[in-house]
Amino acid sequence: DEYYPIGRTAYQSYYQFMQRHLFQHVDIDPANIHLPDGSLPKEAVRAHCAAYEEAIAAAGGIDLQLLGIGHNGHIGFNEPGSGLHTRTRLVNLEPGTRMANSYEFANPGQVPRLAISMGLSTILQARRIVLLAWGPGKARIVRQAVEGQPSESVPASLLQQHADCRFVVDTAAAAELTRLRAPWLAGEVEWTSATVRRAVVRLALEKGKPVLWLTNKDYTEAGLGDLLADRGDAYTINLEVYYALRDSITGWPGGKQGAGPSHPERAEPWPKRVLLFSPHPDDDIISMGGTFRRLHEQGHTVHVAYQTSGNIAVTDEFLLRHLDFAAGFEAAAGDGNEQTGRALQEVHAYLAQKGPHDLDSPLIRSLKGLIRRGEARATCRYVGLPEDQVHFQNLPFYETGTIEKNPMGPEDVRITKELLQSVRPHQVFAAGDLADPHGTHKVCLDVVLQALKELKESGADWVGDCRLWLYKGAWQEWDVEEIDMAVPMSPGQVLEKRHGIFMHQSQKDIV
Repeated sequence: DEYYPIGRTAYQSYYQFMQRHLFQHVDIDPANIHLPDGSLPKEAVRAHCAAYEEAIAAAGGIDLQLLGIGHNGHIGFNEPGSGLHTRTRLVNLEPGTRMANSYEFANPGQVPRLAISMGLSTILQARRIVLLAWGPGKARIVRQAVEGQPSESVPASLLQQHADCRFVVDTAAAAELTRLRAPWLAGEVEWTSATVRRAVVRLALEKGKPVLWLTNKDYTEAGLGDLLADRGDAYTINLEVYYALRDSITGWPGGKQGAGPSHPERAEPWPKRVLLFSPHPDDDIISMGGTFRRLHEQGHTVHVAYQTSGNIAVTDEFLLRHLDFAAGFEAAAGDGNEQTGRALQEVHAYLAQKGPHDLDSPLIRSLKGLIRRGEARATCRYVGLPEDQVHFQNLPFYETGTIEKNPMGPEDVRITKELLQSVRPHQVFAAGDLADPHGTHKVCLDVVLQALKELKESGADWVGDCRLWLYKGAWQEWDVEEIDMAVPMSPGQVLEKRHGIFMHQSQKDIV
């Protein structure tokens, strides 16, 4: 498939994607590369699609079809409702698909609304099909595709009808399959505390009942008779899980003096030194804004480390607003200088000729990073953090100028180790929502883990008294049974968090 319209030189095109990730690394004859052309005039697309189908037939058909899967079950760009007998054609992309792919573009409004896609009939005629899926964000749709009834409303589910199709998934993407979601339905299980908690919480959610209201009949009907035989009646099991859930809820994320041993965080030392890692300049307030404020207000010394600049998420239009203000400020203050004037002219000139899919210049990336930094500082001022407890790391892996980032490198780890060693925290908070479509959260967490590992191996004595907490929010929430510490918020506190989020004006979606 390929976006339409899009030129083959555009970084976001699938033609360039395949060049970067496959064709440049193998000795394939360029004459044997066949991708739909998104740069053709619209009146030529129908004939192009027909020729594409003819080329497949002339080659003897497709031996191996490699697929991904969209959050709504699309394969190729065959959205829900695509007909079973469709061939290569121009298709309309659903808003959800465009938003899911917006990480590849400067803003959601630049994602093409159309695409050229191989049809379901063409895909299903391949002799062998392999579908790849990874990450928790794909768990729900993988379950629908594998265990649901085949339906055009979930195009990937039609692969069940193919004679030789295999799904290759990681554990996170497989998490909603029955054998992992409810293993007691697929065979014998060891009833550990974690397994019991997961079974009871999911049963309560499915029944729409509080945990304490579950009955022996509820357990038996849900295939949990073996749990009753192992642990006793429903009342006993309900209480065990209820107490575990109750003890995970606290308004004191840094620990509470005088609290019992069941509190999720130790009371001592008090107050604590806390280091909150935020992959992008807004993840702290979006994903754990309530906890962030509580820690500060309860007297702990909170440091925030913004791991990346987040510059690619600022639109050109938003940058121009700031440039207009800067020019107006200089004119009003009468303090303009030639160097600043040249820089403003350079940016305006570059943006004027910049194509919809062109990359930003280093100067523009720097200015966009300053905008994100200013918004992050505003949030920290709103929370009440002193300036010297706000750190901008600008980890090098992120600074590619494209959506595609470099892997974690030694310099990323070194920068993080220096900050950790400087703060010597008792608590570290890091983003654990690895469904982030940019992949930035995963790399940022890997950097933190590697830095802590190396510091521990080097003999840093404070590491042994440091606890690492993972938070989730914008892209993926914890399942109830996974939560070790839940910090409740009042309606007023939710409103305060919302005000903190609104400091990040550059991140409002543009569709």
